[in-house]
Amino acid sequence: MSLEDFIDRNPRIAALTGAGCSTASGIPDYRDLDGDWKRAPPMTYQVFTGSEAARRRYWARSMIGWPVINDARPNGAHFALAELARIGKLSTLITQNVDGLHQRAGSREVVDLHGRLDRVICLDCHALEDRTQFQHRLIGLNPGWLRHAVNRAPDGDADLDGLDFSTFRLPACEACGGVLKPDVVYYGESVPRSRVTTAMDAVRASDALLIVGSSLMVFSGFRFARAAQELGLPIASINLGRSRADDFLDLIVRQPAAQALAFLLPGEAAPAVALRQG
Repeated sequence: MSLEDFIDRNPRIAALTGAGCSTASGIPDYRDLDGDWKRAPPMTYQVFTGSEAARRRYWARSMIGWPVINDARPNGAHFALAELARIGKLSTLITQNVDGLHQRAGSREVVDLHGRLDRVICLDCHALEDRTQFQHRLIGLNPGWLRHAVNRAPDGDADLDGLDFSTFRLPACEACGGVLKPDVVYYGESVPRSRVTTAMDAVRASDALLIVGSSLMVFSGFRFARAAQELGLPIASINLGRSRADDFLDLIVRQPAAQALAFLLPGEAAPAVALRQG
């Protein structure tokens, strides 16, 4: 069975996407082909909220790394999934990514499971601020930091090792003066229940689940694959490396996401061939 067969046989598909969907857009991913961390795990919610020093470090790195996210453009995988929705085959798109690239590609029914990096939220009054506006405030308070040459990291982060962050100045919430955090779900923080419910309802209402670019090592994504298995739904995965759900997938395609989905776009390549079928 090919990926094209899988899509043809299932009239109403839910999709779950991860970092592998956006690597072709220049956004680094977190894990290697075995599903292990390529670098130190990201900052946790508990560390961010409990330490001003940690927040200074985070926002200094984010100020340097944000242009990677802001300047990123959708790749073929994003456009292929938008096309799948346009022709009525994709019911809902659940993404673990925080880059907003699915929406930029034209997808409308998107559940941003882990939030959006293009917003900043106040932990005190919950006011939202556009990340681009916040970037201007960060630079205005810390103009000298832009001279640092760094390696870009996943989700708008950047490596700034060995620097003293004590002089980095943090903008406060313009509404109440409170602490600001990116409007994303950190490790150690719970995904809002309403998003989980919406995503789970979409899986239950579908005929199949298509996983694109996710190792599913994080439970917030894996739970939907497990739910699809329990419902007896066919599950296909496009992922270069090992995933947490490999043992019960019906179809595995070991190709880059854009390449595997290219057949959905006019004039593109032939469909991907399965490496496993169940």
